[in-house]
Amino acid sequence: MLKNGDKENNYYIVKLDILPEAIKKTIIVKEMLKRGEETTVNSAVEKVGLSRSAYYKYKDAVFPFFEASKQKIITLSLVLSNQPGVLSMVLNTIAEVDGNVLTINQGIPLQGVAYVTISFETLQLKVELEDLINRIGEIKGVIKTEIIAQS
Repeated sequence: MLKNGDKENNYYIVKLDILPEAIKKTIIVKEMLKRGEETTVNSAVEKVGLSRSAYYKYKDAVFPFFEASKQKIITLSLVLSNQPGVLSMVLNTIAEVDGNVLTINQGIPLQGVAYVTISFETLQLKVELEDLINRIGEIKGVIKTEIIAQS
């Protein structure tokens, strides 16, 4: 049960379109600064029509899902074609970017596909998690990739 004044960090995934304008604009300012489109907070907040105080109020509380996954354990659900080497290529792709695989669970392939879950640490990743997921999805024989857990 949530109580007023709880200091515990609670996180929720919320659709962008229901957020208040100040939070949406804070997200835009953070992206502008990260991409180098603007070099100062003052110029970025002015460009989007947000007060500096609102930016500083929300800046440490909003971040993209994939950024929040740093220093976490991610569990992927994969549907793979039942061909030699597909799982190996997925594991090599994770290892190439310094993901630390913790568990691998694979069911017996049925009707030409194998269902696999892989849990790995993201602490040392050399790329953004989103990039890694995209790379895995591009491997020949990977039919579907989905993040099913983050802890």
